[in-house]
Amino acid sequence: MSTDVDDGRDRAAELASPEAGQFGVPVDAICVGCGRIRVKRADPDEIGQASDVDPTDLKVSACTSFKHVCHRCGSATWWNPVAILTGLLEREQEGGE
Repeated sequence: MSTDVDDGRDRAAELASPEAGQFGVPVDAICVGCGRIRVKRADPDEIGQASDVDPTDLKVSACTSFKHVCHRCGSATWWNPVAILTGLLEREQEGGE
């Protein structure tokens, strides 16, 4: 999924937020508690993938749920990946913000 989806969200800003986490592959994920969709970082191991996987080769259908903090729910909860944000990933790898 590209970072330029016109749905009113600024995924780059979400990724830059501390709420996204510091390490891992950027994914769009939905909180199972409140249904909020946010950009989160998920380590490949957390989403059922090999730690040495090329993130650009990931398919969201092969990823599992992972635990991350939901600031709306106020606790660590399960998130279901809905998209691998390859556009944000490529931007990071190029050193852009």
